[in-house]
Amino acid sequence: MRRLLTLATSSVLALAVLTPAAAAPDPAGDVPTPPDWLVVDGGLVQPQFALSEAIEETLWVQTTVDSDRDGVDDRVRIRLSRPAETETAGIKVPVVFEHSPYRSNIGGGANHDVDFAVMPQEGIQPRRQLSAALADPSATPISKADLPGGLDNYWVPRGYAVVLGESIGTGFSDGCSTVGDEMETLGTQAVIDWLNGRAEARDGDGNVVEADWTTGDVGMTGVSYNGTLPNQVATTGVEGLRTIVPVAAIANWYDYYRANGLVVAPHSRRSGVGSNAYLGEDLDVLADFVNGPTRVDECRPIVEEMLANQDRVTGDYNDYWDARNYLDDADQVEASVFVVHGLEDYNVMPTAYSTWWDELGKAGVERKIWLHNGGHGGPSGNSGYQDELNKWMGHWLFGVDNGITDEPAADVQRRDGTYEQYADWPVPGSQDTVLHLGADDATAPGTLDLQRAPGAPAPTQSFVDDGRNRNTDASLIQAPDQPDANRLAYLSPPLGEDAHLSGTPSVRLRASVDNRYAANLTAVLVDYGPAGSTAAPVMVTRGWTDVQNRSAIDRSKPIEQGRDYFFEWELEPDDHVFAAGHRIGLVVVSTDQQYTVRPDPGTQLTVDPSLSRVTLPLVGGSDGLVLTDEASTAG
Repeated sequence: MRRLLTLATSSVLALAVLTPAAAAPDPAGDVPTPPDWLVVDGGLVQPQFALSEAIEETLWVQTTVDSDRDGVDDRVRIRLSRPAETETAGIKVPVVFEHSPYRSNIGGGANHDVDFAVMPQEGIQPRRQLSAALADPSATPISKADLPGGLDNYWVPRGYAVVLGESIGTGFSDGCSTVGDEMETLGTQAVIDWLNGRAEARDGDGNVVEADWTTGDVGMTGVSYNGTLPNQVATTGVEGLRTIVPVAAIANWYDYYRANGLVVAPHSRRSGVGSNAYLGEDLDVLADFVNGPTRVDECRPIVEEMLANQDRVTGDYNDYWDARNYLDDADQVEASVFVVHGLEDYNVMPTAYSTWWDELGKAGVERKIWLHNGGHGGPSGNSGYQDELNKWMGHWLFGVDNGITDEPAADVQRRDGTYEQYADWPVPGSQDTVLHLGADDATAPGTLDLQRAPGAPAPTQSFVDDGRNRNTDASLIQAPDQPDANRLAYLSPPLGEDAHLSGTPSVRLRASVDNRYAANLTAVLVDYGPAGSTAAPVMVTRGWTDVQNRSAIDRSKPIEQGRDYFFEWELEPDDHVFAAGHRIGLVVVSTDQQYTVRPDPGTQLTVDPSLSRVTLPLVGGSDGLVLTDEASTAG
């Protein structure tokens, strides 16, 4: 969550001929009318203003919320940069707006314990202590008071203003961070309201300052938390917000810190290998971090409420989490949305972009999606993304007719770095395809096939949880053709043709927990080479569930030891091509070392393969899955 978007600095071209002011937006149209002074080439808005002459201001915008409960509504600080010609030539410009909790004065906040004798649901309460950094403000450096990043470098020369805001309770803004709720949303919205003449702002001397230099058209962008704030504000339908570009952004905070009733953690790396610095993080930890060391006492009551309401014991969904879920309000979004996310992002996990994209589509929102093959953050390299972003902002904020809305809606990057375009995502033609689990004996790796194995039911298979000591990716998904006492593995025959997965897989297991009353349950979808191959397995996607939440994420139900239940849950969405000759693998473990809470080793689970399956969204459905085993049916 703690990364900021940096855009490349662009050269500044000569100043174009200017008209006194930009044309006002056409109230009958969907986009503004381009001003006469705008320089466009090939559909791209070109640099024409000198960044060195830009006007910079620091202001405090009045909000309508009192997040620290001191009886006074909070102010949020913004810093802005705009072309000098907004003063010298009277032009009016749109705004690229990034709001953030990470500008300055951040630090502190200790992660929760994740190691227990048994699962917390069995009665052990998490412990939490303040870190040295939180107790000692001098241990946390203060960021420089400057217009950071590269947004102004790229956008101001092209005729935009750039506004960098500091969300409530962070930086030099008033209040306490409430992490994702309505107060944080309204605190962000206040900046858009000021840009449209509906809120008040003052400078450092207390003088009222009006935004008379802008058209009022705003495009929000940002990465991670900075990209989540645009999602939040867009659900208010605030007037003036024309578009948002959420990059690696959250759509539901429950999905960031929980999975199907299970307490999980965002990962600080693009894969599960290596230590996870965020293991044990939660809403209250993040609030402490962005509030910073100087607000510990002031914000302690709000943080303690988070600690009480986030429920790290059961992991159940509740009203506190529901207040931080934007999916149900997608039908309130009036702005267009350009979703950008990494297929390998296991910080803000792929569920975030997939569910948001789906709900926006149901609501009829104008949208575009860009899925790159990296981890947390935006696309890297010469991918063409920056030009697409230029066109998107140019269309929605200036009204440039550059054809961006006529292009295919989805750009998806493959592992070799190339991009493919599709009319939608998941890729049209993707159909759920069921692969049945099978086993010949109780210990050998099992099978995946389009049909259930004929004859007598397969024997049950048991394994013992040792996920605290064994990293899932570095250890438990390796050597799939060998038995392993701490996992179960199921493999398809080699593929006769490439198989294209696009969408959200799911798993249904008939299983029991034999010696505990609670357990983690983890499934990993893996791309394996042919038998005997020395190629490293590729973790395609994974997913987790709490066996006590088998019926609903908002209600834990005790289990009986040794009793069989059906456990069904979704894995993280993905778009992946299994190459011909490779095998599709499903690995079942209990504790996922780098993601879940970690009970002592020893929990035993038993799976009945004959009543279990994995469902894969494959382009072409079962016809798109050609298995070389003669006993298999390919369509």
